[in-house]
Amino acid sequence: MTEEPTSEDAAARRELLVETLRVYGGRFAELSRSFAAHLGLYATDATALLEIIAAEEQGAPISPARLSKRILLSSGATTSLLNRLESAGHIVRSREHSDRRVVTLRSSPHIHERADAFFHPLAAPMDAAVGRYPPAVLDQFTALLEEMCAAMDTHLAHVNQDA
Repeated sequence: MTEEPTSEDAAARRELLVETLRVYGGRFAELSRSFAAHLGLYATDATALLEIIAAEEQGAPISPARLSKRILLSSGATTSLLNRLESAGHIVRSREHSDRRVVTLRSSPHIHERADAFFHPLAAPMDAAVGRYPPAVLDQFTALLEEMCAAMDTHLAHVNQDA
């Protein structure tokens, strides 16, 4: 018979998981900075570009307003960033929505080639790491991360409401 975990056990596991995710976040940020250097961009510009590419890959291209929220920039700063990316030929702004006021951000084909060249060597070792776990475990981990994100979103909404 297995014992139910105590609240102390849960807190210790949470602390270990949060620390591991913090380290992962740091590595992800370093990878983003390296990608920026690879492209000759500011780190924030590369982060925005990755958000635009990720949104496209998920089949839901992003708007400037949503991008602004994702990368935590004001609308004016986001406009300047998008102007730089568009001038460099990395993105295209289009009006694809029935409401012609809505702007959609798309990455250019050449930036996909450069992103693929940069990230492709990382795919195999990451696939190997993920491949060592059964799909059910990965599904549970994904669900756990989604719940933790929801908890943080709730906390941030509460904290920001008081600010």
